[in-house]
Amino acid sequence: MIQLSGVRKSFGAVGVIQGVDIEVEDGEFSVFVGPSGCGKSTLLRMIAGLESIDGGDLILNGQRINDVPPDQRGIAMVFQSYALYPHMTVAQNIGFSLDLKKVPKAEIAKEVGRVSELLQLSDLLGRRPAELSGGQRQRVAIGRAIIKRPRVILFDEPLSNLDAALRVQMRAELQKLHQELRPTIVYVTHDQVEAMTMATRIVVLNKGKVEQWDTPIELYNHPVNTFVAGFIGSPRMNLVAGTIVANGATQSFKANAGWTVSMDGRSLGGVVGQQVTLGVRPEDIRPVTSAGEADFEASIAIVERLGAETYLNVRNGDDTLLVRAQGDLAMKSGESVQLAMNHTAFHLFDQSNNAIVA
Repeated sequence: MIQLSGVRKSFGAVGVIQGVDIEVEDGEFSVFVGPSGCGKSTLLRMIAGLESIDGGDLILNGQRINDVPPDQRGIAMVFQSYALYPHMTVAQNIGFSLDLKKVPKAEIAKEVGRVSELLQLSDLLGRRPAELSGGQRQRVAIGRAIIKRPRVILFDEPLSNLDAALRVQMRAELQKLHQELRPTIVYVTHDQVEAMTMATRIVVLNKGKVEQWDTPIELYNHPVNTFVAGFIGSPRMNLVAGTIVANGATQSFKANAGWTVSMDGRSLGGVVGQQVTLGVRPEDIRPVTSAGEADFEASIAIVERLGAETYLNVRNGDDTLLVRAQGDLAMKSGESVQLAMNHTAFHLFDQSNNAIVA
């Protein structure tokens, strides 16, 4: 188990990691996500021992390891660049760490065989990195990490150099690897789709701080603020500025652009008259055929027909919303469309951008 308690890191006067408190359980697949510059790779390198810790404690299985050298932490790391030795074969690259430890050749060959079979590299052991595809090189880099049987494996954006199809394939292979070997994995990515599909828990970082830390579905269903709401989910959540207004016992959200939608009996008396932000995911807005079913009418700006689903960029006054509709819709830019929202899926955020719980 990895515990970070009040961990801080600065480069000069710039605080990159500003008091991070998280725990990664034994056997967990934990993913750090956030925009570029949020500190996720720096935090990973601190766990590996490649960056010093300016404050706080890093604890591995109950032992404080702030000052333990990287090679004595029992941690392996897979970098964004594969960092393979070009003059060595696949087998030599995978077994290099054992060779450094003067492990007998027969045992190295046995371990290389075990790892290469797990990663489907058995037919490539005699090749050099220049003769491999990007996905094959990535598997070699993973093999070099796991042959040491580490307690923890760290991944720093390992799939960012691969094309879309290979990323999907490698995500599946990493999940299979985790299920079979059950190592503790800490994985850094800027791609929240990778995070949602692979993680046991996700740590959302922003400007060196943890915004939220929870399971993927909990983050998706209950974001604690507008940053998490806008970051988790693909495509991102629509966020609209407006005011909560009351008409008798009925409360509604009135967008600054002028359109109104009922809040369906939610108890929001404490924020009536206040500026708020309404969050609604693109899949919770759907085109309807009649004005009686609709919450509002909008003008279509852009249509993206993907076959299985259609994305509509629509405008209502100054508000632009993204709609994700099932199926292929033969709509055109400039047309008007009636839209209905899923009122049970609304998110509300206050003027400090924190979630309002009804």
